[in-house]
Amino acid sequence: MSVAVTHQEPARGGSARGLESVVIQHYQELIRYLSRTLGDRQAAADLAQESFLRLLERKTMDVIEQPRAFLFRTAINLSVDRHRRAQVRADEPLESLGHEELVDACDPQIQASQAQQLGLLKQALDELSPVCRKVFLLRKMEGCSHAEIAERMGISRPMVEKHVVNAMKHCRIRLRQRAG
Repeated sequence: MSVAVTHQEPARGGSARGLESVVIQHYQELIRYLSRTLGDRQAAADLAQESFLRLLERKTMDVIEQPRAFLFRTAINLSVDRHRRAQVRADEPLESLGHEELVDACDPQIQASQAQQLGLLKQALDELSPVCRKVFLLRKMEGCSHAEIAERMGISRPMVEKHVVNAMKHCRIRLRQRAG
């Protein structure tokens, strides 16, 4: 797959304003591209969000000369990873699928670790604004689309997208801080 890149002004890895403009400029285009590639708009939205999170979570503050190309390449890589994981699961015998989960569910150490992670996630969600938390829960727990959430809450779709990205970023940061 090749990605056509037009010249963009450089966006700083650490500049929130620069990153916000990248999201606004390229989000819909990335969703359309991924929807065509994957044939699933919901999966496309998830991969686009993950791509933007990767951009936000960059450890280096280097200038990203082509933010559009970076996002598309990240999304393509995530898509390939997703496809590979699906292939591995498809090749695995059905008998083995539930066995590992059953063994893991009985392990007290794993149960304690999962309970701790769940507690950390709840704390991270409690730190979000009420609107951001509600948007995130509607999207991730109830599976509502961005359009449904926007209509339900009386906010714009871009604001829904921003809340979901911000919530995911916040939760990841908090889980890493508290677990590590």
